[in-house]
Amino acid sequence: MDNKVKANEYQVAGTHYSANAIQPWDYIVANGLGYLEGNIIKYTTRWRRKGGIQDLEKVIHYAQKLIEVETIRKLKEDHDGIQRT
Repeated sequence: MDNKVKANEYQVAGTHYSANAIQPWDYIVANGLGYLEGNIIKYTTRWRRKGGIQDLEKVIHYAQKLIEVETIRKLKEDHDGIQRT
């Protein structure tokens, strides 16, 4: 068995995730979320312990970008006659 310390057993630079019942990256991976969705989860999870209001502003910023990306994707799908389930 590998004796290396597992990533969930420590945190680099801070403790803002270690107090959580579920690590944001575990939630993100388990649910197959992409980069933008993952950052929304990450900043929402840590805002009280690390970045405060600025982290909430980042949540909004990433959500705005996700809306833009998904709006363009939907328009392309509608144009090409593709439906996503």
